[in-house]
Parts: sequence; structure tokens; C-alpha cells
Amino acid sequence: MSGMQRNGPIALLFHALVATFMLAPLVIVVLVAFTPANTLTIPTTHFSTKWFVALWQHPDFAASFVNSFWVGGISATISVLLAVPAGLAIHRYEFKGRAAANALFLSPLIIPHLVLGVAFLRLFALIGAVGSFGWLAAAHIIVVTPYVLRLVLAALAGLDRHAEQAAATLGASAWTVFRRITVPMMLPGITGGWLLAFINSFDELTMSIFVTSPVTITLPVRMYMYTTESIDPMMAAVSALMIALTAAAMLILDRIFGLDKILVGEK
Repeated sequence: MSGMQRNGPIALLFHALVATFMLAPLVIVVLVAFTPANTLTIPTTHFSTKWFVALWQHPDFAASFVNSFWVGGISATISVLLAVPAGLAIHRYEFKGRAAANALFLSPLIIPHLVLGVAFLRLFALIGAVGSFGWLAAAHIIVVTPYVLRLVLAALAGLDRHAEQAAATLGASAWTVFRRITVPMMLPGITGGWLLAFINSFDELTMSIFVTSPVTITLPVRMYMYTTESIDPMMAAVSALMIALTAAAMLILDRIFGLDKILVGEK
């Protein structure tokens, strides 16, 4: 396909339709969050922040936010510690069971979270760990580690090994090469993987429903529980805040590293 065809009016129209289809639901949620009405409506006369103010009058949402924040941070950090050595082993070394190890790490991506939730619930019940914050984080680690591994592998695929070889030739130890050469060059992928893992953990609902307890309820579970009792624009306000935080994090990453470099390993 020629450059004119790729950038022709039909291609531009198609891209515009795809972007609109993806962004329209988010825009509608944000607009509904600023409605002055008591129902899920788009404001037509004026905007109001009453539902953001009402959110602060529910301390259970703040507690659930803190739970989600800590679970997301812990699971994302441990996932990075697991994915970096796993990615190095899978990408750089030939060993028996390499394909099986790669498939094992990535398998949570293809298992429905409903199935994972039921499995974790049964496992935690057998070992007496129901309601434990640590085991909740462990379940999230299993779910989000594949996202980190994918970005680590992408970073390794785009990594120029000449600097590593030069450092080794000059007498640097393997640990020094890894710490001062490899990790800094992998940093965009590691950072993007951590952020993607944190976002997925923070937003996890289906599996978390089965493994949370009254003291470890995460924000998505709290929102789900609230909507079963009442439907009002406060849920749109919570969603708008989550959209804003995610967008801000992605913008910061793009400014620092560039999303192309993080997500696809471009040099």
C-alpha cells in the first residue's frame, strides 16, 4: 500500500471512527460525573462538582482506595522482581523447557478471571488464608505478572547489547554490567510494565470479588457493591477520577520515556 493510500481520506476516516468509538464511553462517563441531577444524565444547563464532594462523605471509598493502592503497588513491584529475571532467561538463554516457562508465565492472560477467582477462593479456603491481605496481593501478582513480562521482553528485543559487551570486555563483572548497563537500558520497559501492572491490579474486579474480605475490599469491589444498592452519578465521579489518574500516569510516562519505546520496544 502506498503512502497516499495509507494517509488517504478513507484511512483517516477509519482512524477517526476507531478513536471516537474508543473515547466516546470515557467522555460520556466524565460528563455524567459533573451532572447536577440525581440520575445518570449528561448535564445540559450547567456543570456541578456535587458528586465529587459527596464522594468525600463516604469514608469506605477512601479505605477501599487505600487498599487498592497498596495491593497494586505491592503486586506491581513483586511482579517486576519476578518478570525481569524471567524475561532475561527466556530471551537470552536456550534451555530445556524454555517455551513451557514462557507459556506458564503468560498463561494468566488466557484464563478467565472468573475461573481464577473461584480457584483462588478454593485454595485460600483450604489453607486458611481467606481474607488475608498478603494472599490477596499474591493473587494479584499472578494476574499482573504477564503484563510486566511482555514489556520486559519487548524492552530486551530492542536492546543494543554492544554496550554490555564493551563493559564486559573492559573487565566489568556480570553483576556490574547488569546493574549499570542492562537495567538502565531496560528501564522504560520495566517502568511501563510496573505501571501497567499497577493499573490492572488497581482495576481488577472479577477475581477480587472472590478473595477480598470486609477489611480488604478494593475500590472496584466497593464500586460494584455500591451499584447493587444504588445507581447515582457518584460512581461516574469515581470513574472520572480513575480515568484522570490513569491518563496522567500515561502522559508522564510518554513525556519521560515515550510510549512507543515502552510498549513496543522501539529504540
